Amino acid sequence: MVARLVIAAPSSGSGKTTVATGLMAAFAAAGLAVSPHKVGPDYIDPGYHALATGRPGRNLDAYLCGPDLVAPLFAHGAAGCDIAVVEGVMGMYDGAAGQGELASTAHVAKLLRAPVVLVVDASSQSRSVAALVHGFASWDPEVRVAGVILNKVGSDRHEALLREALEESGVPVLGALRRVSHVSAPARHLGLVPVAERRADAVESVAALAAQVRDGCDLDALLALARSAPALPGGVWSPGPVSSPAPPSPSSNAGGAGDQAGRAGDRAGSPVIAVAGGAAFTFSYAEHAELLAAAGAEVVPFDPLHDEQLPDGTAGLVIGGGFPEVYAPELSANEPLRKAVAELARSGAPVAAECAGLLYLSRELDGKPMCGVLDADARMSERLTLGYRDAVAVSDSVLAVAGTRMRGHEFHRTVVEPGAGESPAWGLHQPERRVEGFVRQNVHASYLHTHWAAEPGIARRFVGRCAT
Repeated sequence: MVARLVIAAPSSGSGKTTVATGLMAAFAAAGLAVSPHKVGPDYIDPGYHALATGRPGRNLDAYLCGPDLVAPLFAHGAAGCDIAVVEGVMGMYDGAAGQGELASTAHVAKLLRAPVVLVVDASSQSRSVAALVHGFASWDPEVRVAGVILNKVGSDRHEALLREALEESGVPVLGALRRVSHVSAPARHLGLVPVAERRADAVESVAALAAQVRDGCDLDALLALARSAPALPGGVWSPGPVSSPAPPSPSSNAGGAGDQAGRAGDRAGSPVIAVAGGAAFTFSYAEHAELLAAAGAEVVPFDPLHDEQLPDGTAGLVIGGGFPEVYAPELSANEPLRKAVAELARSGAPVAAECAGLLYLSRELDGKPMCGVLDADARMSERLTLGYRDAVAVSDSVLAVAGTRMRGHEFHRTVVEPGAGESPAWGLHQPERRVEGFVRQNVHASYLHTHWAAEPGIARRFVGRCAT
């Protein structure tokens, strides 16, 4: 049984990240082992969570992975910890568009049987806060709203009015935070600036958040509330036993992604799979590296901003999401690495690229030369592309066989022209039907972010291909 809290809010901008990160850091500073989690597909907040706790920030997404995997993935991440803090997404009852509660904070809280602490932006209200909290606490009887933290409180008098009003709601006030500006993190076109781009400042910000939460919240009451959570349903997710990789079987199609690949075989050694990181490529789910390692790979990170060569013995390459558009001049200036990536792709080595990786593999990004692996050009756009997607693999690739169904997420302000190659990666079914991405030799490049825990055969298939 893991003590746990879900930090929710009536709407985005209420202060969930402030409170959740501050709580994580405050509990960690008190000597507790804290497991950090984030509802939804967001990659940036988990970076701050990891900084606050010293453990990987992990996502819990009932759309990408399915409701049945939420509790097992949580148990995997929280193993051995004293308390887990789960930061919600958007407003508490906001989920996948048009699909009811699916993937909302409330949905995940119910799947985890976790008490919810509601963070309320109190800056422009007093007695009305009681009606707001009452509405959220009573909307779904299966969601246990067990406490409130008041954020952006203006004064002692303001706090007293808020507390007096909330006495009638039956939901206890567990904290009150004053309006401050010096602990906020800078933001840009896709949200907060990631930790990897401002680590020294981020360390100071997280320390300030911890102090703010410690001074303004009842940590003992919050810990007691977390410990009141009942036994966790479901088992514990595992990436699988570490194994020697084997070439993918032609008939292998369990779950649609080549599930047999990498599961058996006596091949000596482990293929080196280079995984892009650093400030330009910060988007990655922790489970992906765990799945690759469990399938028999040696996972080696590298930084395309600074490393001029791929890791020694690289047999495969994974380039996740991030902000290459911010670092286009620096990425372009690292010509030795761009040539090494292009040569690796030409050699037939497996390459998997998501979003930022797609841009990096293009001919150019905003006029700056990139790797030139794909016959496509990328540029910044005024239009934000955002949302969950139902997808089906259009072409056989190093990740999946044609017909494999996946759920993914798009989040970018860039455009790649053309948007798909002669052999597209995915067919998308919402909000409009279209094909997207590129499959070329052993390269799979796409805007679509996927969570491989939903289909572990992807990692096994990829490692199996790398082993050949």
